Amino acid sequence: MTDSKNTIIAIVLSAVVLIGWQYFFGLPQLKKQQEAAQQQQSQQMARQPGQGSAQPGQQGSAPGQPGSAAPQAPNAPAGAPAAPQTTPAATQAMTREAALAASPRVPIRTPSISGSIALKGGRIDDIALIKFRETVDPKSPPIVLLSPSGSPEPFYAEFGWTGAAGSHAKLPDANTLWTQQGSGALGVGHPVTLTWDNGQGLQFRRTIAIDDKYMFTITDEVVNKSAETVSLYPYGLVSRHGTPKTVGTYILHEGLIGYLGADGLQEITYSKIKDKKTLAFDVTNGWLGITDKYWAAALVPATDAHLKARYSAADVNGQESYQTDYLLDARTVAPGATASASTRLFAGAKEVAQVNAYEKNLALNHFDLLIDWGWFYFITKPMFMVIDWFYHLVGNFGIAILIVTVLIKAAFFPLANKSYASMAKMKAVQPQMKALRERYADDKARQQQELMELYRKEKINPIAGCLPIAIQIPVFYALYKVLYVTIEMRHAPFFGWIHDLSAPDPTNVFTLFGLLHWDPTALPMIGHFLHLGIWPLIMGVTMWAQMKLNPTPPDPTQAMIFNWMPVIFTFMLGSFPAGLVIYWAWNNTLSVTQQSIIMKKHGAKIELLDNIKALFGKKKTQQ
Repeated sequence: MTDSKNTIIAIVLSAVVLIGWQYFFGLPQLKKQQEAAQQQQSQQMARQPGQGSAQPGQQGSAPGQPGSAAPQAPNAPAGAPAAPQTTPAATQAMTREAALAASPRVPIRTPSISGSIALKGGRIDDIALIKFRETVDPKSPPIVLLSPSGSPEPFYAEFGWTGAAGSHAKLPDANTLWTQQGSGALGVGHPVTLTWDNGQGLQFRRTIAIDDKYMFTITDEVVNKSAETVSLYPYGLVSRHGTPKTVGTYILHEGLIGYLGADGLQEITYSKIKDKKTLAFDVTNGWLGITDKYWAAALVPATDAHLKARYSAADVNGQESYQTDYLLDARTVAPGATASASTRLFAGAKEVAQVNAYEKNLALNHFDLLIDWGWFYFITKPMFMVIDWFYHLVGNFGIAILIVTVLIKAAFFPLANKSYASMAKMKAVQPQMKALRERYADDKARQQQELMELYRKEKINPIAGCLPIAIQIPVFYALYKVLYVTIEMRHAPFFGWIHDLSAPDPTNVFTLFGLLHWDPTALPMIGHFLHLGIWPLIMGVTMWAQMKLNPTPPDPTQAMIFNWMPVIFTFMLGSFPAGLVIYWAWNNTLSVTQQSIIMKKHGAKIELLDNIKALFGKKKTQQ
C-alpha cells in the first residue's frame, strides 16, 4: 500500500512539473512562435529598409509636436517644461514606403547601417541593420530597427529645444522642414548639417555624425540674432508607437531601460509603464532608451549632464505610445550669442564587444547592462567571454561550448570525485541494505532508521547521485542566458542540421523528421512538448545512461523518479536552444566517462550494463 501511495505521489509530482513548465514556458513559447509568424507575414507586406534619399512628399498624420502641451515632469524646477511627449497618429497607418516618402531625406550609408534622416522634423527614423537578417537565410531582408511616424511600427529618435513656460519663441518641431547644407549621405567621417531659421531672429543648426557601428553624435546649436534673451532647454527622446511583440519570458527584459545615476538600472516593461503612466528621475550620468531582445535605441547624453529623465506611456485613439526622454538644464542665449548641446544616440545591435567598447571609450555608466545579463551577471558575462574567446580560436560557437564544458567539468572534478566515491561506497554496502529491507519489510520507519544509521557509519551520502546534476544548475542557467540574450549566438551554426544554436533543434520525431507534413506543436496544452528533435533525444539517452550508471535507489519512489527524470527532461528541453541541449548531452557523456573511471578506481562494479539488463528483465517478467 505504501509503495502504491509513493508511486501515485511520484506521478502527481511529475504531472505538476509538466503542467507548471507548460504554463510558465510552453504557452509563452507557443505564443511567441505564433506572433513571430504573424510578424514575419506583416514584415513581408510592409517593412522594407529605406532606399537612400526618398522623394519629397506630404507627410501623413504627425505625432504630437515638440513644445506642445505636455505633462510637467515631477521634481522639475518652477517654469521648466518636460521634454515633448509624442503621441500616435490618429489616422490609419501608411505603408513604410509611403511614410518614408512623406519627407525629403538624407541617406545614411555605413558598413553597419543603411537608412535615412527625415528633413521634415529632423528625426532619425529610418535604420536598417544590414549585417543582420530576419532569418538564417542570408538573402532574407535586413533587420529594420527604426521606422517613421505614420508607418505600421513607428520607432524613432528626436532631438531639439523646448522653451520655458510662457515662452513664445517659435521652435523647430515635427513639421519643421530643415535644409541640408551641401549634399551627400551621412557616413563615417562624413557628417551632415541641417539648418532652420524661425524668422524671428533664432537660427538653428544641427550636425549629425556617425561611427562605423551604431553610435550617432548630434550637436544642436542656436544663434540668437534677435534683440531679446531667450532661455531654451535641450531635449532628446526615443518614441515607439504601438506595443511591440515580445518574447514574453521572465529570463529577458524588453521595454524601457536605462542606467540613471544613483537610481541605478531601471528596467520597466511595457505593461508596467502603461499602469504607471509616468516615471521621472532627476539624475546625473545616465542613459536611457527602449530595448528589444537583440536591438536597442538609447539616448546617451554627456556623462556630466544633469538630466530630468522620464519614462512615459500614453493612450491616444486606442494606440499606445511609449517614450523615454530627457531634458537638460536651460541654455540662456543673449542677443548675438550662441548656445549648443551635444548628445549621442545608440541605434543598433547589442553586440557584446561593441557595447563594452562604448562603455569603456566613452566612460559610460554601466552601458554593458543594455544587454540583459541577469541577476547572475558575475557568472553569465564571464561565461560568454570565455565561449567567445574560444569561438575566435576555433571558429564555431558549438565547438567553443564543448570546450568550455570540459573546462567546467575539470573545475568541478574534486566535488564530482567525492560524489562518485560516495556512490561507490553505496554499491559496496548493497548486500547490507538489502538485508535491512528484508529484515524490516513490515516496519518502514525502522527500515529507514537503520538505513540512515548504515549511511552514517559508512560515511555515505544517499543523495550523492543528485550532486553532479545539482552543481550544473548555475552553469546551466548561465549558458541558457548566454544563448538566449547574446546576439552573437543568434544564427550561429553548429554542424549538420543545426544552423542556429539559439533556436531549438529544427527536426522532430513526431513528424518522422519531416516526412509528415503537420505541426504537432500547434496542439493545445501538449503541443509544446511535441517538439522533440534529434539532439534532445541524444541528450535524453545520455542522461538515462548516467542515471543507470548509479546504484538503484532503495526507495521505490526515488527509483521511479530517477527512471522518469530522463524522459521528463527530454521533453522539457525539446524546445530549448539547440546549443543548450548539445551542452547537456556532452556534459552527460563526460559525466558517464568520469564516473565510470572513478568508480572503477574505488573497486565498485559499473552498474550501467547490469541496470539496463535488470530493466529489460523486469519488463519481460511483467509480460
